[in-house]
Amino acid sequence: MSVNEKPKPATAKGTGARWSRAVVSRLPRSQLARIIIGSLLIIGGIFGFLPVVGFWMVPLGLLVLSIDFPIVRRWRRKFVRRWLMKKPSGVTD
Repeated sequence: MSVNEKPKPATAKGTGARWSRAVVSRLPRSQLARIIIGSLLIIGGIFGFLPVVGFWMVPLGLLVLSIDFPIVRRWRRKFVRRWLMKKPSGVTD
């Protein structure tokens, strides 16, 4: 980038494809297995006060479920959109 160029503002376009390729390639192909994994992560996150499990499991479970459930996918997309709007325009991934 030259001195006179302004950095492009962060947009939500393209970030979902990068996330989905990285995560979906590591998840099982079976829809039932993904639903079970996501549900178990959420249930384990409820018991986040215990030493082995943690509250970090709830958002991870929601990410896994967002592949198969449209309503959870919408929540994830809204979150990503808000996150990118708050990110300073000069910051890149």
